[in-house]
Amino acid sequence: MKAYELLYFVNPTIEDASREATSQRIETTITNQDGVIDKIDPWGKRKLAYEINKLTEGDYTLVEFHADPTSIAEITRVLRITDAIERFIIVRRPDVD
Repeated sequence: MKAYELLYFVNPTIEDASREATSQRIETTITNQDGVIDKIDPWGKRKLAYEINKLTEGDYTLVEFHADPTSIAEITRVLRITDAIERFIIVRRPDVD
C-alpha cells in the first residue's frame, strides 16, 4: 500500500450534519477499498485564491491515508459524484511508506 493525501473543500455555508456526512462517506469509501486512514486534519475556513462556483471561501479538510494504487480510481469517482465537495486533489506521498 502507498501513502496518499487527499485535500478537499466544501461550501462553508452548508450545515454541520451535511459536512459530517460528507466526511463519513469519504472515510467509508477509503476503508471499503481496503485503505487505512492515518489522520484527518480539518483546516477550517480558508480564503480561496480565486472565486470557484461563486464561492470566495472553502471549508478545507486534509486526509492522510494508505491505499492500493488501484483503489484510487474508485475513491476519485466517489469524490466526483459527491455534491457537497467543490474541489479535491489526491497526491501520492513518496516521503512516507
